[in-house]
Amino acid sequence: MTTRVLPAVADPDAARAITALLGQLPDTEILAPAGDSTALVDTLARLAADAPADLPEVVLVHERIGPVPALDLVREVALRFPAAGVVLVTADRSPGLYSAAMDSGARGLVGLPLSYEEVAQRVQSAAAWSTGVRRHLGQGGDPPHGAGGTVVTVSGAKGGVGTTVTAVQLALAARASGRTVALADLDLQAGDVASYLDVRFRRSAVDLAAIQDISPRVLQDALYAHDTGIGLLLAPAEGERGEEVTDRAARQIVSALRGRYEVVVVDCGTQMNSANAAAVEMADTALLVVTPDVVAVRAATRMVRLWERLQIRKPEETTTVVNRLTRLTEIQPALVERITGTRVARTAVPAGFKELQPVLDAGRMQDLEARSAVKQALWALAGELGLVRTEESDGDRPGRFRGDRGAVGLRRTRRKH
Repeated sequence: MTTRVLPAVADPDAARAITALLGQLPDTEILAPAGDSTALVDTLARLAADAPADLPEVVLVHERIGPVPALDLVREVALRFPAAGVVLVTADRSPGLYSAAMDSGARGLVGLPLSYEEVAQRVQSAAAWSTGVRRHLGQGGDPPHGAGGTVVTVSGAKGGVGTTVTAVQLALAARASGRTVALADLDLQAGDVASYLDVRFRRSAVDLAAIQDISPRVLQDALYAHDTGIGLLLAPAEGERGEEVTDRAARQIVSALRGRYEVVVVDCGTQMNSANAAAVEMADTALLVVTPDVVAVRAATRMVRLWERLQIRKPEETTTVVNRLTRLTEIQPALVERITGTRVARTAVPAGFKELQPVLDAGRMQDLEARSAVKQALWALAGELGLVRTEESDGDRPGRFRGDRGAVGLRRTRRKH
């Protein structure tokens, strides 16, 4: 049996050394090395979605992989792809690191400098474990896809562009279609999700910040079960406490939510910090909400360039949503796409102050009427992003959400701009 090994190494010299050593192992197929944490997770996610049987049995994570710290990356891979055996390559052989690696989900450690015997032993052990897990979970050897739920982050180019309205309506649309949904507010200093959904709840994301291993029970205690069926993870009432949610905590929170819910929508607000930057990096889809005016488009361009410089997200991997679009607006979606270098969503959202104001004042965003043009557009956007389950996917009549007879069909609501 051939063992597939995927190295994750940032340094080219180290990658060549590891690849050369792996090439000496019998019955081993070496996949193209991933140069950073994003490339590794993207590769595994693509294989999980397209060809689960081709997922590598062993993933080697070098201690200097970056930009995500190695232990955090080990934890994320172990949570999202539980049938892959993760081995950490490190110069630190201390008991403390060994314990931390095992707690993160690693199946073993390989010390630096590398030795053939140790690499062979660890790869063989991790591969045997992976094969056993796949046989047990995959029924006959087919590996489970292990990718978990879909994570969508919603960020605003600037304040007042409709970030939270977009995040809330996407979550409502996904839930109305029958999916399990979590809505996390990582606008940690000024989050308004609680106000938009008329919620008063003491617990917040801060309650998960100091927890090393977020169990399902701990996560459940921190979530507010909203009447709509959405699980809410709120921003802290005291904005200054948002600093307690570090990038590492955010990664654990998003991973835990992904493992429990089919759809996870994260409101990242308009101010970037380490926590929501980590969420954007982990997201399957990163949305950037912009209004069709010069100031907002310039702000969106700055945000996109910032994400690129910090290796958070590439422009072409970002989807821009144009909000409050009218036919008379000079700045149209095609121009926004050209200026920002992002992909602009086909579904644009029209201006709708009058229809939004009553539900915003009442804190009842869930009561926005089905005939609202804003709701129709945002729910169509949810369909475009693949967040909703439609009757077509279940072999029934296409174009209408399951579980919400009042919703307008996707085919009917999708407009051209």
